[in-house]
Amino acid sequence: MALQTSLRSQRHLRQRTLLVGLILLLAAIGLIVRLVYLQVWTSAELLEKAKWQQMFQLRPFIPRRTITDRNDEVMAIDKPAYTLFAHPKLYKLKPEEIAEKLAPVLNKPAAKLLPLLSQPSSTTKIDSWLTEDVADNIFNLRIDGLDLAPQRHRLYPHKDLAAEVLGYVNIDHHGQAGVEFSQEKLLERTDQASDVVQDGRGRLIPSSLPAGVLRVDRTRLQLTIDARTQRVARQELRSQMKKFNAKRGAVLVMDAKNGELRTLVTEPTYDPNQFDRVPKEKYEVFKNWAVSDLYEPGSTFKPINVAIALEAGAIQSDTVFNDEGALTVGGWPVANFDFESRGAVGPLSISQILQRSSNVGMVHIIQQMKPSVYYGWLERVGLGDISGIDLPAETPSTLKPQEQFTTYVIEPATAAFGQGFSLTPVQLLQMHGILASGGKLLTPHVVKGVVNEEGEEAYQPKLNPPRQIFSPATTTKVLEMMVAVVEEGTGKPARIPGYRLGGKTGTAQKANPNNGGYTSGKITSFVGIFPAVEPRYVALAVIDEPVGADAFGSTVAAPIVKAVIEDIIVADKIPPSHLQELNSDALLTKPSPSADNPAATTSTSTNPAPDANSH
Repeated sequence: MALQTSLRSQRHLRQRTLLVGLILLLAAIGLIVRLVYLQVWTSAELLEKAKWQQMFQLRPFIPRRTITDRNDEVMAIDKPAYTLFAHPKLYKLKPEEIAEKLAPVLNKPAAKLLPLLSQPSSTTKIDSWLTEDVADNIFNLRIDGLDLAPQRHRLYPHKDLAAEVLGYVNIDHHGQAGVEFSQEKLLERTDQASDVVQDGRGRLIPSSLPAGVLRVDRTRLQLTIDARTQRVARQELRSQMKKFNAKRGAVLVMDAKNGELRTLVTEPTYDPNQFDRVPKEKYEVFKNWAVSDLYEPGSTFKPINVAIALEAGAIQSDTVFNDEGALTVGGWPVANFDFESRGAVGPLSISQILQRSSNVGMVHIIQQMKPSVYYGWLERVGLGDISGIDLPAETPSTLKPQEQFTTYVIEPATAAFGQGFSLTPVQLLQMHGILASGGKLLTPHVVKGVVNEEGEEAYQPKLNPPRQIFSPATTTKVLEMMVAVVEEGTGKPARIPGYRLGGKTGTAQKANPNNGGYTSGKITSFVGIFPAVEPRYVALAVIDEPVGADAFGSTVAAPIVKAVIEDIIVADKIPPSHLQELNSDALLTKPSPSADNPAATTSTSTNPAPDANSH
């Protein structure tokens, strides 16, 4: 019996062993089949899944390039900002308690925070654009359920000082105006995201980091603008606009050696830090009207016309014309600003015509050229074109069709004293730069280039090469006449003791865009070239619709240019003019009587022939 029991036990043991072996064999076969399946049929798919789990794209925070002025003063910079979110399901304090703790940090009443903190949603935005200091204070509260999400914020330390040049960025951090828009590719760094490997716990594996992934780009975009001169120009412009209750104004200064704009100011303006607070009815401030709006320059264009006539050989610097005070051209009346009080003036030299800002004298000068020749010169100096400035939305100047210009004799006559065509302030500045640069047409620009920490240029934008328009001899003669305008003519308010500069005033009618005539408003302006010998700067001030019987180019605009040039003298440490130059009459001709505050004439006009009331 015991033997049978023992045999049965052994048989059962063999059976169990056989069963276990069979199970193991089947398991091994299953594993082999599974391994073959994974290694052969699904290997590619598994490799992709592994890569997806182990690798991710590292997209480091790359701030927008900083913008500085010509002296490396920061004008725009990216700063970290934070958005505060609340997750009610994670609260360990009551919403009322959280609101009380947050109120002093966010500088908001707890009663206004409580409804946001009590929202039933899983995530609620409480506040945005928080500074690092505020974010640190919130973090130190150690309140469960609050989350700070980092973001980028563009800061403009000088607020509205150079808004018309800088522009602003929107909530998506894209430029919307100024160089923020026109230089988007230079300001927005374009480094690509890098693929890196992480371990099972999500930690980066250092050996997997590609070369250069931790590179720090500290280059910045440098402007030609001088923050100091910009500030002086804005202060002076605001002062004169307030004094004469003007609609708007602009002040520009260009380096006659290379076309760099040292100053570009327009009023009214805005704070780019708070662009979203500008009401819709004031969106006009986002437009840089010195670049985009056209106006008739009036008498500030007369020196350009004199240069054209001299270069074309139509006149000589000692040519004399009889100024009758008023005349009729093609049936249209043309008169000097003081014709009613002065009448006929008599013989005037070219220099005296500029000193007196004589409309009749300018007509006589231009009549020495064929209209087609004159028209060609107007095109050559840039009328009908753009200046090429590196700011957005530039509007090309306008010049009437050649057939109309050459057919109607009144067209060249009105163009002689700066009417019948239109341009922007920056284009007029560019044209006077021809006189200051020895006859070269330069491209005005505000971007100097991209520089590194050591101040070395990493990139410099390509500009149109200077184009010779007038000979240096011609520009020297015209500049001598412009000096006489400041010393003895209508530009006296711009005189600076110890220094000599050339200039020209302008008090022009405003063209009516609706009927082709003119409005009752006027535009006053003054352009100055400094210094008189070897000129370096061209400065222009334009004030739209100043109010008052004494509102003229000499009284409104000239003092602004004077103040800006005085600041440049101090900043650049420019010595006074040579004593022999101060005592010399070489740059002057004997002046004829002139009015310091000329007034506009009021001849009746309709299209196509504007009247002559610019000076």
